[in-house]
Amino acid sequence: MNESNAELISIFYSAFQRLDVETMVACYSDDVIFSDPAFGTLRGRQVGDMWRMLASRAKDFSLTFDQIHAEDHSGAAHWVATYLFSQTRRTVVNDIHARFVFRDARICEHYDRFDLWRWSRQALGTPGLLLGWTPLLRGKIRRQALANLAAFQSRSA
Repeated sequence: MNESNAELISIFYSAFQRLDVETMVACYSDDVIFSDPAFGTLRGRQVGDMWRMLASRAKDFSLTFDQIHAEDHSGAAHWVATYLFSQTRRTVVNDIHARFVFRDARICEHYDRFDLWRWSRQALGTPGLLLGWTPLLRGKIRRQALANLAAFQSRSA
């Protein structure tokens, strides 16, 4: 176990609990790669802006994290975010497994894995239940997430 990399993960999620995005972003390298089922792959500034956007919209937000494990170059954690999905005002409990790659005491790759169908059932209700497993709705979720991020970035520029 690499204690400093485990501490970096803990700092990241402790900041996330407080919605302290700038501390979260400081844990990343400038060229970070992030990927999850909703946004797909993001790079560099997009990653920080994604967290800024999500934090700015956070309502009834809470986060827990555990199962932190870190070696010299890689690590993992489990986290659960509970929040009100802004588009439908439905409560979501998203159970996520994260993998990390470290370089120069920073996170240079961050991969979140969660069940998008489970998420869509909670966030979207009946449409998510009926269509959340289909490539059609998965594609729509990703396009909407990326459009929201682009709009956020244009307002922040």
